[in-house]
Amino acid sequence: MTRRQQMIAWVAIIVVTFALLILLRDMLLPFIAGMAIAYFLDPAADWLERRRVPRWLATLLIIGLFFLSATLVIVLLVPLVQEQFAKFLVHLPEYIALFNERVLPFAQGWAERFGIDLSVDPKTALGGHSEQVMKVIGGVLTGLLGGGQAIFNILSLVVITPVVGFYLLRDWDEMIGRINDYLPLDHAETIREQAREIDKVLAGFVRGQMLVCLSLATFYGIGLTALGLEFGLFIGVTAGMISFIPYVGTVLGFAVSVGVAVAQFWNEPLWIGLVAGLFILGQMIEGNFLHPVLIGDRVGLHPVWIMFALLAGGSLFGFVGILIAVPLFAVIGVLARFALERYRESYLYRPGAPPKKPE
Repeated sequence: MTRRQQMIAWVAIIVVTFALLILLRDMLLPFIAGMAIAYFLDPAADWLERRRVPRWLATLLIIGLFFLSATLVIVLLVPLVQEQFAKFLVHLPEYIALFNERVLPFAQGWAERFGIDLSVDPKTALGGHSEQVMKVIGGVLTGLLGGGQAIFNILSLVVITPVVGFYLLRDWDEMIGRINDYLPLDHAETIREQAREIDKVLAGFVRGQMLVCLSLATFYGIGLTALGLEFGLFIGVTAGMISFIPYVGTVLGFAVSVGVAVAQFWNEPLWIGLVAGLFILGQMIEGNFLHPVLIGDRVGLHPVWIMFALLAGGSLFGFVGILIAVPLFAVIGVLARFALERYRESYLYRPGAPPKKPE
């Protein structure tokens, strides 16, 4: 094949793959989850294999322990979080009323000193657009739950994901070896080099970000519960688990927890300060310890690009798109940096001069 024919073939493969992903997006969730679990647990399986534990046994032990732990967390934690979430929705109008009664007059007094008018009643303003707000919320929930396929998605996750995770983890090294054997010989080393870079990036996100979210969910959930904040477990766990979106988890958790604390501890400013300080401490721990140690600069994406990736993935593929958006954009980033390096070594960048030799 000529170089032009090779380029056409690769473009066709990419287009067909992308089209299939769009067409099959409703059934991809358990397979994406199984792949992520296998990739996340592969280092543990390799560690056991190096200690002469058969790969199938290491896989069985690791997958069994992983899903047993996940099941225990779901059985013990999810009902508590769900109960607190339901109570939070019931008390939400009360919190809005307390905000209008206590916080708004205080804020208006300070705003008037700077010539800012806060005389519009938020409750009245919201009421004028309540229908639109409910439509937006309903659309988000419908997108996340997949409409009528919600039960099917849950069952497929429970049944298919463990099976996919087990077989992928058991055969991981063999699959990588087969792919390596099919690489075009003229470009095999370049592809391996980029694959190692992609693996570094994905390891930084998939493994690192999962550990960061779990750590923050545990820290915020236990901390807010220990401070006696109403719905502290629900707020803390939710804030931690959505921390994969830059700043959103911390800002949303801070705003909701401080708002609840103001309603609950209005005459005890110390406790309000402690709730706010918990999130400030959590942000310091994430920024100075968790993120540098577990993720570092391996993902190579600016926070704005991460938010764009999440929105684009959610728009194209729904909840599955949210799961794969950042890893996919991270891979694209690796390939884009490689293409730019090659461009700067080419005649297109340096016309009339020989190609720049790599240092």
